[in-house]
Amino acid sequence: MKVEVKVSGLDGVLDTLKSLPAEVVSKRGGPVRAALRKGAVVIQKQEKANLQAVTVNAEDPDKAASTGLLLKNVVVTRGKAPSSGKGERYLVRVKRRVYARIGSKPVTTLKTAQLLEYGSSQQPAEPWIRPAFQAKAEEAIKTVESELLRSIDRIVKKLAAKNKGR
Repeated sequence: MKVEVKVSGLDGVLDTLKSLPAEVVSKRGGPVRAALRKGAVVIQKQEKANLQAVTVNAEDPDKAASTGLLLKNVVVTRGKAPSSGKGERYLVRVKRRVYARIGSKPVTTLKTAQLLEYGSSQQPAEPWIRPAFQAKAEEAIKTVESELLRSIDRIVKKLAAKNKGR
């Protein structure tokens, strides 16, 4: 499942970022990368909370025996740049881990996550990814915005102090 968020209405921001010093626009992402990661962590935390609510249910013995493997493998990772070639991307995803089940063939965390999110013919869907995104998307965007502004202000102050002596 892929959810992509595009922020619009920021005319001129790309040109401004290109004109900034190397401290801001670096190959390692600079403050943009850090801000995007913090925004992704907001969604990751909600996904983990939703997943815990779905999997930890004392009334159902199968769910009560959950090992937490799926929960541990909900991660934030840096993705490939967008197809346009430039930019940053962070993903909240389930890391693939194979685990053995007694009396049946091995299963992956990806398959388990998919079955929970979408269900099957024998199991009803118990969505935990989409509701997390819907609940926290706006907060994640605000986090990215505030972190980016804070980081750029910090860099500008550092550069101003450095250039003051010139």
